[in-house]
Amino acid sequence: MENVFFKDIESVAQMLKVQEVSPIDLTKKLLERIQSINPVLNAYITLMSKDALEQATVLEKELKEGIIRGSLHGIPIALKDIFETKGSVTTSGSRIFENFISQKDAEIVKLLKKAGAIIIGKANLHEFAMGATTENPHYGPSRNPWNILKIPGGSSGGSAVAVAAGMAFAAIGTDTGGSIRLPSALCGVVGLKPTYDLISTDGCTPLSKSLDHIGPMTRTVADSRILLQVMADAKKLERVDLSIRLKDLKGVKVAICKDYFFEGMDEEIAIHIHQALAKLENLGAEIIEVDIVGIQEALQAQKIIFKAEAYAFHESMFMDKSHLYGEDIQFRLQAGKDVLASEYIQAKQYQQAFQQHIEHKMQAEQIDVFFSPTNIIPPFDIGSVGPEESVNNIFRLGKTPLGNLLGLPILSVPCGFTSERLPIGFQIMGRMFEEGKVLAIGEVYEQSEGWVSYLERNEVYQIEKTM
Repeated sequence: MENVFFKDIESVAQMLKVQEVSPIDLTKKLLERIQSINPVLNAYITLMSKDALEQATVLEKELKEGIIRGSLHGIPIALKDIFETKGSVTTSGSRIFENFISQKDAEIVKLLKKAGAIIIGKANLHEFAMGATTENPHYGPSRNPWNILKIPGGSSGGSAVAVAAGMAFAAIGTDTGGSIRLPSALCGVVGLKPTYDLISTDGCTPLSKSLDHIGPMTRTVADSRILLQVMADAKKLERVDLSIRLKDLKGVKVAICKDYFFEGMDEEIAIHIHQALAKLENLGAEIIEVDIVGIQEALQAQKIIFKAEAYAFHESMFMDKSHLYGEDIQFRLQAGKDVLASEYIQAKQYQQAFQQHIEHKMQAEQIDVFFSPTNIIPPFDIGSVGPEESVNNIFRLGKTPLGNLLGLPILSVPCGFTSERLPIGFQIMGRMFEEGKVLAIGEVYEQSEGWVSYLERNEVYQIEKTM
């Protein structure tokens, strides 16, 4: 049974289908594993043991009757603790919501359950998803399973840890400035930020409504495709071709922009990023270098929109209960309080103009995807950055925020390790609703390298030995 914890969804689904393993036994063993390892890694805030076993019992009965709900039937997954789950607490990583019992399931939770997924628990996160490290002052920091002294990235840090350490077969996160992609890269898993609003945010605590995205965090690109098909809005999914598969990358045009995207990289990470780019070229891709006008203005617009929209949601709570927020979140919200309406309007106008600029460039130059590093430095030590400095961590760690301003689909794929065995990832960004092509390109690379996107068993045992 121990070997099953690091298998991909398709493999586990087949085992369940032929009754090599049962949903009840799988859920029980996974819960035991989480209870053993979570005290060290702190991936979960809430373990939904009772609900998970009840779901497993129903799903096992259905399997015996020949009923299969969908591609996730009997598969335990984790949810970032920012999605409502009916009858259980949804903290959003804060003390303010520590007793908030949801009266409904978030839209994605409904879809996941309909497809047969078992919700195993609610994963830890940076408070209110407003940071890049998952150093949560209320529920404790999540720890990177490759080195428990290091951050896992954020804000969906607990979700990435759960997948990487065999504590869930997949997890669902949110991404407003890189919060799926960064922790996926830092923990060595696959992270997908889909096209804006392809997946409904209903029942998800907002951070910045016009920048928020929901997406899967998985061990393989194929698993991301499975989850996207389940969670996406059915009508909008008609615009996405998830049937695309590629044998190689001949005919694929990959663009790079060295300005900004390739700046500030750690030397060791730069080597792996350029090796990954060379591998894409060896697989048949045409690599072109392009210039993008207005990047710094776009980054500034992203910051203004983020600050203003975050403060708008939190304003009444922050005025009454500011002392309950972590120090770094207080700094962020104070900054949002000072944004002028005119600045916000101008930033939104620039967002639209920048989106049109990139769309035009991709069309005019027949660009299939943009390539860039996901993380530009390795994960740093937990507790090494103060609250005021942490405000800019997402810009320090990676090149992800522009993707949210653009609303385009972006996939982060593991591409190796530093000499200290800390993971590295690159990201590829496609055109609106071209998730199928983005996933297909990522899958060709993944299969060519054979990267193992999860912890080796002996390293997990090292974690267990520290308890």
